[in-house]
Amino acid sequence: MPDRNELALIDWIRQRAASAPSLQLGIGDDCAVWQPSGSPLLFTTDVLMEDVDFRVAETTPQLIGRKAMAVNLSDIAAMAGRPLAALVGVALPKSRGFEFAKQLHEGMQSLAAEFDVVIIGGDTNIWDGPLVISVTLIGEATERGPVRRPGAKPGDWLFVTGPLGGSILGHHLTFTPRVREALELHRLVDLHAMIDLSDGLAADLHHLLDESSVGATLIENAIPISDAARRLRDDRSALDHALSDGEDFELLFAVSADDGRKLISRTDVTSPIHIGQIESQPGCRISAGNGTLRELPRGGWEHAF
Repeated sequence: MPDRNELALIDWIRQRAASAPSLQLGIGDDCAVWQPSGSPLLFTTDVLMEDVDFRVAETTPQLIGRKAMAVNLSDIAAMAGRPLAALVGVALPKSRGFEFAKQLHEGMQSLAAEFDVVIIGGDTNIWDGPLVISVTLIGEATERGPVRRPGAKPGDWLFVTGPLGGSILGHHLTFTPRVREALELHRLVDLHAMIDLSDGLAADLHHLLDESSVGATLIENAIPISDAARRLRDDRSALDHALSDGEDFELLFAVSADDGRKLISRTDVTSPIHIGQIESQPGCRISAGNGTLRELPRGGWEHAF
């Protein structure tokens, strides 16, 4: 019977590792060696924890691994960058076994391959605790540079790339990071500011507004609500779910009104949805169909002690 220990797992991963022109040395040494192309590099990392970001009993190891890679790809998308390489750290529960670890890696590797990302190294540990995964993703900016959160200006239009809310019903595990959409938008228009919606529209919009020192008004009837949010049956409205659930991983961005009209007139790109406008008045408001305004509190998901 073959060994089923940490070294055997690393060897199994190494045999399946992809390569890339910029990768001089991959898995197998103390460090990977990557030769940058000359473009600014982007670095992001996310830690996912059992019973916080996923429940092992309710999904598959492949989908857990996929999500660990996807949330980092979404961060690169938020800066309209190109993802390149990943480092993966995993604390594996001893009780889950060797096959579980392989399936977890397969989930990460499949999505990495879809976006031409090379897993170049990392670390594995085996313990009696819960599953913990940390992925660090390296990307590069395009020739137009990274898109940041500061930069939104009064008069800009606000857009999102897709419907929001209800991610707990499965979307948080199966979403497709908006890498391609971000690159296409960056090519077509001048993106003033952008953020991915990980904590929810009500939270992440405030992050963008704070960094840009502006305010905003959203159009209630324009906010795209997912079918999943409409299916949820609790004491919250579908709109509230769309504003606050989090883990939508769509992109929220600001462009000039002229560029906004340009995007709306195109049907061959990403079909982003116009949901509001940037204003000089601080804070964030929602305009209802009857013209009344109400304040939008920060809401959304927040880790707390």
